[in-house]
Amino acid sequence: MGKTLNMTQGSPWKLLLRFSLPLMLGNVFQQLYMLVDTAIVGRGVGIEALAALGCVDWLNWLMLGIAQGFTQGFSVRIAQAFGANDEKRLRRFMGQSALASAGLALICTLIGVLGVPLFLQLLRVPEELVAMSGLYIRILFAGLPVVFFFNYCSAMLRAVGDSKTPLLAMTVASVTNIALDLVAVYGLRWGIAGAAAATVFSQCISGTICLVKIIRTPQLRFSKAELRPDRSNLGNLLRIGTPVATKNIAIAVGGMVVMAVVNAFGTTFIAGFTSTNKLYGLLEIAALSYGFAINTYVGQNYGAGRFDRIRSGMKSATVLAVLTSLVIAGAMFLFGRNIAMLFISSEDPAQAALAGDIAYAYLKTMATALPVLYCLYLLFSALQGLGDTVRPMISGFVELFFRLTVTGIVAWTGYQTGIYYAEVIAWSGSTLYLWYHYRKKMK
Repeated sequence: MGKTLNMTQGSPWKLLLRFSLPLMLGNVFQQLYMLVDTAIVGRGVGIEALAALGCVDWLNWLMLGIAQGFTQGFSVRIAQAFGANDEKRLRRFMGQSALASAGLALICTLIGVLGVPLFLQLLRVPEELVAMSGLYIRILFAGLPVVFFFNYCSAMLRAVGDSKTPLLAMTVASVTNIALDLVAVYGLRWGIAGAAAATVFSQCISGTICLVKIIRTPQLRFSKAELRPDRSNLGNLLRIGTPVATKNIAIAVGGMVVMAVVNAFGTTFIAGFTSTNKLYGLLEIAALSYGFAINTYVGQNYGAGRFDRIRSGMKSATVLAVLTSLVIAGAMFLFGRNIAMLFISSEDPAQAALAGDIAYAYLKTMATALPVLYCLYLLFSALQGLGDTVRPMISGFVELFFRLTVTGIVAWTGYQTGIYYAEVIAWSGSTLYLWYHYRKKMK
């Protein structure tokens, strides 16, 4: 398994690559099983099942964003304590982070499971898709404690520079998920429910692998005393974690509004739109990795007082991120339509072809603006590493404003393809906002 990595010394771009590459590989495996999961549902169950999955995609991302937001915020304090070589403070934050994550998981699970009927109504899910969408999202919501468990463990490891253990965890989980998908959907004929159950079970495995590594890492091993509620430290963690989670909530709400409009365009459009949304994970594979890397890098160097290294690290990260985004964008232009068609199956060839056209047009629009998305990830991750989670939170509301504006225009005019630009315009507005505040912060 991976070792901790001190990022306060050494070449910034080498450190960032060393940290990012395992995360990228882990994200590749994660996206692989998500793509296979979608392909199995789309081709094994049908285009209606693919549309049903797409109707609640952003609802699932909402809860995932809350889990990732809080745990990523908590990890900032872990990285800063690690960079300052303050092991006592590090262990205290580890214990209080675990306590906060458990409480948040319980609250989100109750809200999610009990609120499914209301959520489906607000999303304007077509009547013929309500049963499948409801079943799928209920199973995922019931598994939210597992989602928080994995995100907590992996965030704590990344904070101390260990990106290899999350890679191992995601690799094992991906293989397990694909195998269970095939058995549940094709063998047992459980349909969309089988795909959801396989996802929950595989995340439980990945979380367990990360937990074993935490137990075996002396700096991260905490006692029962650190689990006793400490109002001061819990407040400290929630103050830095809440803005990150709020940003993700704002982004998810914008996505759900977009989906509510798309849900009125019919099953074929929903299926094509869903295919590209599933490919969105491929687009941001490296962006997520660079974001996690710069968050840890900036956090550790901030804790060590090495502000000069923060500037040089951001320059290196920007070059790496932009070059990577251009390569991925080119691949999507060349092979995107063929990949999107892997998810689409219909007894009507014309319907399948139309869904493929919709998917590819949306994919090309997003691929064109990919460098903007990668800079967006770097900027909000750097500000989080500096301990500023308020500006990244506001950037989420900037994205929400632009998404709602574009979506409102589309709903008013009926110009369906205009919905493709909601993401791109939201990214651009948020990036400009964060760029201004990052420069101001560094001065």
